[in-house]
Amino acid sequence: MRLGRIASPDGVAFVSIEGEGDAQTAKEIAEHPFGQPTFTGRSWPLADVRLLAPILASKVICVGKNYAAHAAEMGGEAPEDPVIFIKPNTAIVGPDARIVLPPSSNEVHYEGELAVVIGRPCKDVPAAKAREVILGYTVANDVTARDQQRRDGQWTRGKGYDTFCPLGPWIETNLDVSDVEIKTEVDGEIKQRSRTSLLLHDVPKIIEWVSTVMTLLPGDVLLTGTPEGVGPIVDGQTVSVTVAGIGTLTNPVAAKR
Repeated sequence: MRLGRIASPDGVAFVSIEGEGDAQTAKEIAEHPFGQPTFTGRSWPLADVRLLAPILASKVICVGKNYAAHAAEMGGEAPEDPVIFIKPNTAIVGPDARIVLPPSSNEVHYEGELAVVIGRPCKDVPAAKAREVILGYTVANDVTARDQQRRDGQWTRGKGYDTFCPLGPWIETNLDVSDVEIKTEVDGEIKQRSRTSLLLHDVPKIIEWVSTVMTLLPGDVLLTGTPEGVGPIVDGQTVSVTVAGIGTLTNPVAAKR
């Protein structure tokens, strides 16, 4: 199932997205998408509504340097254990929403990533049972003010600006993400291309690690790390991140005005 969130003439709703291409339809889900969704009977052609970020997370937990080649390009060794940090939920935007460049940074980078969405409250989850707590998977861009990340020595400011966590276009609930392609393009030029089989810490290990630290709630999002090839984005460009089996998340880039 593909779970999304839309704005329609009738308001904001969670939906199931069905069909392909121009025939895609958004079927309204009653209340929320967790557990066994029930439907209201209302639906819209997907072309007639606006896709929003597919989930309202209480927190976004990210794993840094989780591809060896990316750790190398950042000038360090790959960490033995997952290195985690948090983005505020106010950083989340949806497909086609602008990534706004803060005037305090001269070096904002894209970071295409696979994202995991949690489906139920959980704590201390063994890796072997991690899939029991997953709602599904979506696409993310861990936008980063790289100059501020280097200057501060910790990552909250450089990772935490409003619009610095695009998510979408929807959540795919039925997907094996152990070996799928991830690709980032800027203005149509491929900048990152890798596979999730190269993750140093896979999704079950990430869930086990994070859930020993903090309780995870329905809708919480885990970003699994970016592959090598990160680089700058500037006003007027467009960034697209594609994860095979899910779809493409596209966002324009704009200077703050």
